[in-house]
Amino acid sequence: MIYATAALFHSRRKGTLRNITLADEHCIEVVGLFAAMAYMIVVWWKATLTLIDAGILIAIYVAYLVVLRRMPPAEEEGIEDLERIPRAIVTAPRGMRITAIAGLFVIGGGLIYFMASPFLASLLGLAAAFGIPNFWFVQWVAPLVSEFPEKVSAFYWARTVERAPLALMNMVSSNINQWTLLAAMLPIVFSGSRGAPSTIPFDSLQETELLMTLAQGLLSAVFLMGMKLVWWEAAGLFVLWAVQFAIPDIRTHVTMAYFLWVAVEILRLLSGQRRPRAFQLFGVMWVRHIRSRGIE
Repeated sequence: MIYATAALFHSRRKGTLRNITLADEHCIEVVGLFAAMAYMIVVWWKATLTLIDAGILIAIYVAYLVVLRRMPPAEEEGIEDLERIPRAIVTAPRGMRITAIAGLFVIGGGLIYFMASPFLASLLGLAAAFGIPNFWFVQWVAPLVSEFPEKVSAFYWARTVERAPLALMNMVSSNINQWTLLAAMLPIVFSGSRGAPSTIPFDSLQETELLMTLAQGLLSAVFLMGMKLVWWEAAGLFVLWAVQFAIPDIRTHVTMAYFLWVAVEILRLLSGQRRPRAFQLFGVMWVRHIRSRGIE
């Protein structure tokens, strides 16, 4: 959808948009996505989520943040690029700025705390009213609604075309957060609720869902490994998603299609038709950072 939005607005001004090209510094997010999914494959293999897994996933997320902090983007966003409300907060006196930011976090947390239960109850009620299985309805509708503001910001950036790469990285960063920090919170909250260290086991349906999501994420990461998203790659991702959404019973076959496509891209990588530019750029940036620290 990000590609489609960028392509639509690009066609009105400059013609056909064949791909979205990422900036060099975005290699950090792409490599971070691979790291996050690598451990989730272990979680899927053992079919449990424990407090030990939580510690490892949090460590991966912290490492990702540390790398981002040590290798800042090549270009920093200026105050003039911000919208009215964030610009007002940034330019406010220090005390007012800290209060505003803290207040937004508190209000957001309060809304989540008081709205989570009725939100879930409403979803279950709608599922029953429409005769749709609870698992299917909650799985697809809940993320769509809860992440709606994030998607709106991504599409807002995508329509400017020049910021379409930023929109893609917004989704990638969100995925890294979900694969690590969000997943890590599940056994922590579960154990806290039970009053003892507890393990979350996966049943066969959950294992299938997790594997399909990993396959989809892995294919997306392989595409972005070349530091761009080509139109037919975006179209392929959408078609596979739409098929498994419309016909849930063939999800196993769709998962196999994802992995088959990944295998094809790996063969292209080994034959030199595709380059792992994200890892190459990450290595160059890391070496440059090490050398700059040595000079200091």
